[in-house]
Amino acid sequence: MAVVTMKQLLDSGAHFGHQTRRWNPKMKRFIFTDRNGIYIIDLQQTLTYIDKAYEFVKETVAHGGTILFVGTKKQAQESIADEATRVGMPYVNQRWLGGMLTNFSTVHKRLQRLKELEAMEQTGGFEGRTKKEILMLTREKNKLERSLGGIRDMQKVPSAIWVVDTNKEHLAVNEAIKLGIPVIAILDTNCDPDQVNYPVPGNDDAIRSAALLTKVIASAVAEGLQARAGAGKTEAGQGDGAAAEPLAEWEQELLAGATTGTADSTGAADTTTDAS
Repeated sequence: MAVVTMKQLLDSGAHFGHQTRRWNPKMKRFIFTDRNGIYIIDLQQTLTYIDKAYEFVKETVAHGGTILFVGTKKQAQESIADEATRVGMPYVNQRWLGGMLTNFSTVHKRLQRLKELEAMEQTGGFEGRTKKEILMLTREKNKLERSLGGIRDMQKVPSAIWVVDTNKEHLAVNEAIKLGIPVIAILDTNCDPDQVNYPVPGNDDAIRSAALLTKVIASAVAEGLQARAGAGKTEAGQGDGAAAEPLAEWEQELLAGATTGTADSTGAADTTTDAS
């Protein structure tokens, strides 16, 4: 069964590119035609490429990998957070901080600081401090939560990143390239396909398009998680005859929710922007 249909892509506005004067000539092979000064993306190619991206993500996760979801533009923030959370993957939907990948050891220390502050707040660690000190600590915690909350449980650099708008997220893309981390991304007509390992030609400016394609990638993650869980049970059964260790309750809920999401993987946000 197709991971997404032509009708769903059309309904989401995934075929609308940028104005013809705002394009990257390297994207020519992905363009079907132009209408009223707007490039129209070849959705037949989108269907082919999304299948390749889906398979890569599924296999990566099935073998224990993680996918970092990245999209800080307003149109992508909600779907990036919602879909990544649905499948238990890290995400960045606020400002990308330089070094999030290339200097992850420092970022990890900031994550530890965030958890330390949260623990202090929850266990009464703020008691006995002045109002000014409490205010300063609370502001520090909120700032860290806002910028790093989506990657709070990320213990190492991801296996791959999913990006909405490679131009806006050029810092993330460049860091991934530097570290040899595969980039999966929506390619609008003003993007550079040479920077992306698994391109998905489409509109990265419309809310519904970004949400639809992000949901498909999240569903690939969900399928990979199911395969990983199944493989774990098989390996345990082939060991010393002991039964596979049961999934924790939260893991069972995650898989159940992810499976439900996969069934209607083409759902998208209710609102959309005009063509780029």
